[in-house]
Amino acid sequence: MFHKNIKLVIAALIVGYSGYQFAEGYIGNGIALIFLSLVFIFLYFRNELILLAFLRMRKQDMEGTQKWLGRIKNPKAALTKKQQGYYNYLHGIIYSQKNLTQAEKYFKKALKLGLTMDYDVAMAKLSLAGIAMQKRRKREATTLLQEAKKLDKNNMLTEQIKMMQQQMKKI
Repeated sequence: MFHKNIKLVIAALIVGYSGYQFAEGYIGNGIALIFLSLVFIFLYFRNELILLAFLRMRKQDMEGTQKWLGRIKNPKAALTKKQQGYYNYLHGIIYSQKNLTQAEKYFKKALKLGLTMDYDVAMAKLSLAGIAMQKRRKREATTLLQEAKKLDKNNMLTEQIKMMQQQMKKI
């Protein structure tokens, strides 16, 4: 909704006004305003549109995910670097069902910008390995699969990795 720096300015203004409320003796108002400013600080680090897109993704609603991501007009200005990574990660997941070349571009950009969770990095590398395997780039696919295997600490992707390794033997 707001530019990332505007969120910080709004939070600073609210904290300043809460200080004024404390000075005037309205302690309850000051505390409530501090909590309100924490909402804007939270939204600086976790973009609300990306959170809503992840909720749609959880429901397997790719069109809804695309719609929420489409509301971010200028990702470089509105998002922090990690949020841009997740923005591209979500686009990669959406395009992996439509256009593999576009999906590969988005996944590589997401990995370059950085993802917070190891599971997300492993999932992006696993998807890239699948794309490389479909494009007959066996060496790249093997490298990406090994990297995904190292990053999958909770063994959530072991089934998919084993299945891909079996398919890799057929190439």
